[in-house]
Amino acid sequence: MMIQPYLEFFLRDLNKLKEEIQLYKNENDLWKVESEIQNSAGTLTLHLIGNLKHFIGAQIGITGYVRNRDREFSDRNISREKLILEIEEAISIVKTVLPTVKDEDFSKEFPVEMYGAKRNTGYILLSLSTHFCYHLGQINYHRRLLA
Repeated sequence: MMIQPYLEFFLRDLNKLKEEIQLYKNENDLWKVESEIQNSAGTLTLHLIGNLKHFIGAQIGITGYVRNRDREFSDRNISREKLILEIEEAISIVKTVLPTVKDEDFSKEFPVEMYGAKRNTGYILLSLSTHFCYHLGQINYHRRLLA
């Protein structure tokens, strides 16, 4: 089953995101930006969660989630506890929705455009995974930089 590695990677990385957020010694540092760093760990967390809720939840799982991408980048000072709850909700969505993806779905056109073009579901899932890892690395670096 082609979806199994994706499920494992998304769950691994969502749990790593939760761990990173919990490792911040000072909760206020989750929202800290300095110099050329534009996005805090809190902002990147909201963005990652919004991305998965939109593309996996709403588009594949038809959950009804309506994304407000601008708020992912403008909301501030959300508690660590609330961020963790958002991550756990994303974990639940991934666990519920991804197992419904069949092997033949990977070559089917994804319901919405990404990067200005229609892509197949396999391409979108790979893109979501690499995008998640990119920002997860930024969060890890941000946390260690502030320690």
